[in-house]
Amino acid sequence: MNESRSERRQRVLLAGKIILDTGGVIDCTIRDRSGSGARLKVASVIGIPDTFTLAIGFDEQHAVNVAWRKQAELGVHFTS
Repeated sequence: MNESRSERRQRVLLAGKIILDTGGVIDCTIRDRSGSGARLKVASVIGIPDTFTLAIGFDEQHAVNVAWRKQAELGVHFTS
């Protein structure tokens, strides 16, 4: 399989939160990540916008754009 990413992702298992502009929060699990993005596991991608803030742990936050969606996964690109 050809890898089209510019950076190799590292497998991780971290708790995360999708923070919506409306004030809502959706729990997720970060399954892998690189310096420029991550793959998130969610219960459902329904209702998750194309841009949001991703909180990882207690002290890390990134503005992100959704790069791709599957039934229960999102690929995101860090914009900050």
